[in-house]
Amino acid sequence: MIDTSLPDTTEPLTLSLVVPMYNEEDNVAPFVERVHEVLSGYAYPWELVLVDDGSADNTNERMRAQRKQFGHHVRILTLQRNFGQTAAMQAGIDIARGSVIALMDGDLQNDPADIPGMVQRLVDEDLDMVAGWRKNRQDDLWRRKIPSRIANKLIRSITGVNLHDYGCSLKVFRAHILKGVRLYGEMHRFIPAWFATQTSPKRIREHVVQHHARTRGASKYGISRTFRVILDLLAVYFFMRFKARPGHFFGSIGLVFGGLGAVILGYLLMLKVFWDADIGTRPLLFVGVMCVLVSVQLLTTGVLSELTARTYFESGQQRSYVVRSSVHEQAGETDWHHGRG
Repeated sequence: MIDTSLPDTTEPLTLSLVVPMYNEEDNVAPFVERVHEVLSGYAYPWELVLVDDGSADNTNERMRAQRKQFGHHVRILTLQRNFGQTAAMQAGIDIARGSVIALMDGDLQNDPADIPGMVQRLVDEDLDMVAGWRKNRQDDLWRRKIPSRIANKLIRSITGVNLHDYGCSLKVFRAHILKGVRLYGEMHRFIPAWFATQTSPKRIREHVVQHHARTRGASKYGISRTFRVILDLLAVYFFMRFKARPGHFFGSIGLVFGGLGAVILGYLLMLKVFWDADIGTRPLLFVGVMCVLVSVQLLTTGVLSELTARTYFESGQQRSYVVRSSVHEQAGETDWHHGRG
């Protein structure tokens, strides 16, 4: 018997399980049934948000049949076309009503039975995110495991968020923090890294979860993901470290090129002045001039990006910080410490 009880907490605890699906008609019914089997005795209100990412099969019809069978807590969001897993996740997050949001795929490779334990750990340890770790992964070695290991190692080294399994879709979050993170492109695999821009990595933990071999439908992943991960990782690195100071990123590179160009041109100038050397036909002259031009271009880009960042933050839509809590009363006389004089 799975213990689905949770300790008392001062904030209302409601759970939204967000599940994007794409061409998973054979998995819809078994998945929804499994969720209800696991959460039927759950101590707090919960909802299941199914997102149909423009499926070309009967996935949407199967979703509607499950809603009719189980009730209106099964919510269905149908996207106009196939926008990709990241967009489908974001769409589900946007309409989720719970104070805790769980994300997972609907292919039944992850088991919904792990969700209550992950939520309980989130509450007990006062965490902001609990990520699943498929320690005993049931996937093909060459098509899934090896690309995943390469990607996980790259992401850990670049982002500094030390998780073993970035690719596990089963994750549990504090909703008010997750809703402050916007997901674009194919950034779903970097959710812990994006999440770490809103909270401390110390408040992110792993939880060993079950993993089953796929029995229905076809996998949407392959070794080509590794190359896309590298490209996406560059964007993650930039936004994690230089979102509020992009001029430092471009300026640092510009100074390196500028310094190299100055050294080259200085060397050629000495050759011309002291040894009357012919430097006009030297390839090194072209390299030096190009380095200076690249430096000017990067420094100018840095200044423009700083202006853009300042406009972004000063518009009132975003801040360069995130407040976790604040202890104070309404502004008044008692907010001030008065000297004895």
